[in-house]
Amino acid sequence: MAWFHRPKYTIIRRPAEKSETKIPEGMWVKCEKCDSILLKQELDDNLNVCPKCNFHGRITAKRRVELTADEGTFQAMFENIRPVDFLKFPQYPEKLASSEKKTGLTESVLTGRAKINGMQVALAVTDFFFMGGSLGSVMGERITSLIELAINENLPVIIISASGGGARMHEGVMSLMQMAKISAGLARLSDKKLPYISVLTDPTGGGVTASFAMLGDLNIAEPEALIMFAGPRVIEGTIKQKLPAGFQRSEFLQEHGMIDTIVNRKDMKNTLFNLLSNIRSPKQYAGR
Repeated sequence: MAWFHRPKYTIIRRPAEKSETKIPEGMWVKCEKCDSILLKQELDDNLNVCPKCNFHGRITAKRRVELTADEGTFQAMFENIRPVDFLKFPQYPEKLASSEKKTGLTESVLTGRAKINGMQVALAVTDFFFMGGSLGSVMGERITSLIELAINENLPVIIISASGGGARMHEGVMSLMQMAKISAGLARLSDKKLPYISVLTDPTGGGVTASFAMLGDLNIAEPEALIMFAGPRVIEGTIKQKLPAGFQRSEFLQEHGMIDTIVNRKDMKNTLFNLLSNIRSPKQYAGR
């Protein structure tokens, strides 16, 4: 019998520490159309247009101004005109405050002077993220005031619409009358032989489509923008019929003569400049 036994040593290996890879929240986004997973920075660099399928995502009015106007040239105007809850509509003040906090805007439209490739223009941009870009008394007053400024200063008018909210129900008939007020202002602009270009983006609907958005001397749309009066589900529920594929999208409207042309977002600024330059010399839009 052996007096000594060699102990059986066991080699103990500690499990390798797992290094956790932390992916910052919001780093990746999914395209609404093709479901491609994209780097958010890549999408931002591409103007919120999917590089895989060319889907044009929604952007804010402030971002739209950055893409359209020459840097540092946009002068916001009529910001002192602010919404008032004159009908005492339930929760309207709270919704206004929430939208203002969310967007940094005081209303669903930005209006002012701007330059596009050095050309002076009167520019209005509505914002879907402020109560659906709905048309209320303040939007009507600001846009009409901008049109009057354009008439006085000999400027072309560009309105970029992203107003899926239609006329703002919280203001009743006062919101509806803005359709006629803005349209009358555009008629005066036309009498002065000054051009008005309407740019329709996703979504444009309701009273905005039924008035100034479709009254341009040229109506331009971004690809596949939803442009309608009533939404597709409302129409299908009313007429009890299936709508055609692509109904109320830019391409369908162009095919049926409702809009003049479709322009990619990256080309929009230069397209606006070229169109206005073909109507008049840029020097004729210098303003006073």
